[in-house]
Amino acid sequence: MTEIVLTIDGKEVKARAGMTVLQAAQQEGIYIPTLCHHEKLEAFGGCRLCMVEVEARGWTSYVVSCVYPVAKDIVVRTRSEKVDKIRKVLVEELMAHAPDSPELIRMAEEYGADRDRFERSASFCIVCGLCVRYCNEVKQKNAVGFIDNGARREISFIPEVARKECWDCQECFAICPTSYAQAAYLLTEALAFPGQRKEAVKVKKAPKPKRVIPIMPAPVTT
Repeated sequence: MTEIVLTIDGKEVKARAGMTVLQAAQQEGIYIPTLCHHEKLEAFGGCRLCMVEVEARGWTSYVVSCVYPVAKDIVVRTRSEKVDKIRKVLVEELMAHAPDSPELIRMAEEYGADRDRFERSASFCIVCGLCVRYCNEVKQKNAVGFIDNGARREISFIPEVARKECWDCQECFAICPTSYAQAAYLLTEALAFPGQRKEAVKVKKAPKPKRVIPIMPAPVTT
């Protein structure tokens, strides 16, 4: 197995060929922020918050670390004036969609972002794709997907599939950084199959049939 040596924040790091800069940093306990990354999923590079500064052969570039492969002798800086400025603007853009996201609020404090810099949008979805990719890649149910393109892109549950698959799963709710996945599912449920929740509650509350154990008379002895 080929071993690659690179430098991250002044620390010599040994990585395997095929690893990304983000993976190499994480294995050494070096923090790089990200919202769209999940260890069980293929890299997506959607949020771009894992942007880092890479110096190679005298050239400096800014790359998305979750998809950028490690290379011999590159120098990576996870924090710099330019990197922090990029992340600040990205957080501000995302907060226009999800201003109350706890993770974004934490990042806003870290990078001095202004949550009111950009005009608010009522979408509450930052299009990180976690719910879509988790449902497709891990659960292999394809109950949620993207609709529209560009600035209008968002996620949407497919009613015919969601009715059968989502009720007993709902695992994507926990990994959504804005809680929008849960809200989108509940809206789909209310519009497409409103009676399912009542039926499930009714079944859950239905009393269990009592088991009657017959009492046999004791034998009479003389």
